[in-house]
Amino acid sequence: MAQGRPNILFILADDLGYADVSCYGRRDFATPHIDRLAAEGVRFTQAYANSAVCTASRVALMTGRYQYRLALGLEEPLSSRTPRKLGLPPDHPTLPSIVKGIGYRTALIGKWHLGMPPEFGPLQSGYEHFYGIRSGAVDYFTHKSGPPASGTEDLWNDDVAIRQSGYLTNLLGDHTVELVEAYARSDASYFISLHFTAPHWPWEAPEDEAEARRLKSLFHYDGGSQRTYQRMVQRMDLQIGRVLQALDATGAAANTIVAFTSDNGGERFSDTWPFTGRKTELLEGGLRVPAIMRWPGRLPASTASDQVTIGMDWFPTLLAAAGTAPDPSVPPDGIDLLPVLMQASAPISRKLFLALQTPRPAGDARRRLEVPQDPRQYVSVRRCPRPDGASQSEGAP
Repeated sequence: MAQGRPNILFILADDLGYADVSCYGRRDFATPHIDRLAAEGVRFTQAYANSAVCTASRVALMTGRYQYRLALGLEEPLSSRTPRKLGLPPDHPTLPSIVKGIGYRTALIGKWHLGMPPEFGPLQSGYEHFYGIRSGAVDYFTHKSGPPASGTEDLWNDDVAIRQSGYLTNLLGDHTVELVEAYARSDASYFISLHFTAPHWPWEAPEDEAEARRLKSLFHYDGGSQRTYQRMVQRMDLQIGRVLQALDATGAAANTIVAFTSDNGGERFSDTWPFTGRKTELLEGGLRVPAIMRWPGRLPASTASDQVTIGMDWFPTLLAAAGTAPDPSVPPDGIDLLPVLMQASAPISRKLFLALQTPRPAGDARRRLEVPQDPRQYVSVRRCPRPDGASQSEGAP
């Protein structure tokens, strides 16, 4: 393994609420493996997603920049109904492409949702291996983005479509464990993005295969319960525990950064206590997310940080930890958090710019957000006017 370069495991949940894990206040069930990360690392208490929806926040995670700088970042979210070909430009520097350039092995396991091949895809944007789904959501058992009888299979190994039985959260955990074990036999450092689809709808726990056969729409408006949601979150936590165990068993844990967060705030059955709001809303519940970083021997254990942070901060922070820097031609809007975290200095005062487009009537022209050269000069969280002309409130996050 390359001397001095840590492995990086970046774990991303999908639509997880701020208080959906017990180390952030979940009161009716436990998430012991995520809690373990918090006990052995730093837990951020003021962490925000770049957006209250999926694609936009993932653009920021990949590029370290406000998503509004790219056309793809204005999709809230990217869908099959998008009228033009859009995706993350392959020539744009990304977190995986930069660390790959200094010798890291790179892999994405899980959800992509940043544009479709052949123009776009994880293999075009810095990952040398991909196992997962290209779209925004699939059924946990059929792995289809549509009803059971549709021909919408969306499970891939690199660019090869595959059919594999099993609950998707389990499959993603299995593949990550196998990859950690395979990389342990190599001398190279590795960067693994483990992007779960859980606990995004459809509302299916590991015991709910019959529900997958009944399903008429992935939105699953006629299903789900708090109990089902609990089992979905706990199965994700279990798979995270298996991956942590693999790091321990291969001797890699001491030299591996593990980061955990969510792409945006919680959805229908989420707990965002003590905040209001949920996914798609510019309220704390739609934007504030759990965020944890563990780096043994480098970051203090069992620590809570009040530093205001946002999703795009992972980009410069993890690059600095890997001993490299962003491409100077596209400087990040995010900040490197390591000086604060490692020196236990006071939190950095900062301003964030957050915006969300609201649904438009059919046929309306798309509204572009005009972003200045330095979006950090904005203080307010703003929401675009509603189509009916009603006013919207503004305020700091």
